[in-house]
Amino acid sequence: MLTKRENYNDLYLFMIVVQEGSFTAAAKRLGLAQSGISRSIRELEKRLGLQLLVRTTRKLSLTQAGGQFYQKVLSGFDALNDGLTSLAYYRNTPSGTVRINASQHVIDKVLLPKLAVFQQLYPDIRLELINESRFVDIISERFDAGVRLGPEINDGMVAVRIYPDMEMAIVGTPDHFRRYGFPQIPADLVTHPCIAYQHGDGSLYSWELYQDGEKITHRPEGKWVFADSYLEAKAARLGLGLAYVPEELVADDIEKGVFIRVLQRFSLKLEASYIYYPNRNISPALRAVIDALKI
Repeated sequence: MLTKRENYNDLYLFMIVVQEGSFTAAAKRLGLAQSGISRSIRELEKRLGLQLLVRTTRKLSLTQAGGQFYQKVLSGFDALNDGLTSLAYYRNTPSGTVRINASQHVIDKVLLPKLAVFQQLYPDIRLELINESRFVDIISERFDAGVRLGPEINDGMVAVRIYPDMEMAIVGTPDHFRRYGFPQIPADLVTHPCIAYQHGDGSLYSWELYQDGEKITHRPEGKWVFADSYLEAKAARLGLGLAYVPEELVADDIEKGVFIRVLQRFSLKLEASYIYYPNRNISPALRAVIDALKI
């Protein structure tokens, strides 16, 4: 019985001897001494308690047991080679799961459009796009990457720009403005019901605006609070108040007349979206995702 790992060398030598048809040819192929190969085969036969080869002055042939043993050895080494080949495939071909944390807006407007054909190019990569409105520690919560506005990140992280700057827009329905009138300056917003956005920590976002070159804020007063910009826009469509959301979220509604945009010259311009991830050796799968997203 074979019990030592080094005995697999003897199995390999046996296979090559059979394939080459002689100890001499096997020694030439492997660059080893013929005597050493012959000794290894004898030791293999001794351990097995079987004669594997019939040696004559003219040729080398297999015994019945040797023939069966050769097929087993050949099959085993073929399986090993297939396994090594598959490992090379995984090393050279991106595969595995990539988990990305992002807002619904970013998933819809940035990630999905850019990654729509990704699976056709990388069929072995699984993408998990998780919608979160709160700030997430991507390392402790086992994400591979996250998306946020602006390049400011913690030490040990890398940020890559994936989307241009955006602009916020204050919008409402025509019926809303017929009832409350059109605000001319940010101070006029106090007479309008406004839909609020809630951060993950429970605080409300104070609308950031610019007037005369300075940043000012308006605290939305109304009966509706959401933690998602899409829901803010949907509530505004239902006439529940004004919403302050990324312009691209409501661009079609503005064009169709569903919404009217006001106070545009006071609106905040948001920084670009960046994907950020730990500064370390990243997987080929994540690298492929970043390459597909970056601009």
